[in-house]
Amino acid sequence: MPQYMDIAVNLVGSSLEQDIQRVVDDAAKHSVTSMVVIGSHIDESKQAIELCKQFPNQLYSTAGVHPHHASQWQPDSLDTLKELSQASCVLAIGECGLDYNRDFSPREMQREAFAEQLALAVELQMPVLMHERDAHEDFLAILKEFRSELPAALLHCFTGNKQSLDAYIEQDLYLGVTGWVCDERRGQELASIVADIPNDRILIETDSPYLLPRSMRPKPKSSKNEPKYLPYIAQYIATLKAQSLEDFAAQTYLNSRTFFGLKN
Repeated sequence: MPQYMDIAVNLVGSSLEQDIQRVVDDAAKHSVTSMVVIGSHIDESKQAIELCKQFPNQLYSTAGVHPHHASQWQPDSLDTLKELSQASCVLAIGECGLDYNRDFSPREMQREAFAEQLALAVELQMPVLMHERDAHEDFLAILKEFRSELPAALLHCFTGNKQSLDAYIEQDLYLGVTGWVCDERRGQELASIVADIPNDRILIETDSPYLLPRSMRPKPKSSKNEPKYLPYIAQYIATLKAQSLEDFAAQTYLNSRTFFGLKN
């Protein structure tokens, strides 16, 4: 039976927050034995760390400021993140990056917060978990300033095209793929290029409770995505890559543990 690690779940500040014990238990029943809780701003990062204490070796977390919250970036934010990152459950800096699709924070503030968090990851020699939407050129330009000194870098929820895929692979990024790839409306381009992601650079994630795979049959009664659906996403991608589920699951589990610096 394959093991799975869900490398991005939103358990804090989401619709799953009131039901975490069941979510974790259901995930374990479907061989999703570990998952990474995303910190998208400082308070959420603190809450994620506290949550992880209740589920040792099952839940891990990140500490960071998402571009949506970049307007909250303060002079002391870097020191606070540095302190939070000392917690044993914190495996990466992030989620950080750029989002020009929604522009919830001014772009200049997004770029500043992103660069400072990359610098922190370099200083601490920690992996970084990143977000990019409709901001490829600026994202790549900032990333290139730090990439050679970063120990490992992951672009989670990759939904780009072949050109951006090639550029990110050239930077030796890990790429996280979600149930977006199962969406017959928005995910067709991703489905057509997912086989081009090198086997040792692909990770899988649900981004729960978002991005429920639209192709699931029968459709779940709830529209909330959950970590327990990760094996479905794995099977879908394995088919696109013409691999067996067992081989693909083993590879992505190894990739996840390697990226986050965990023992297999």
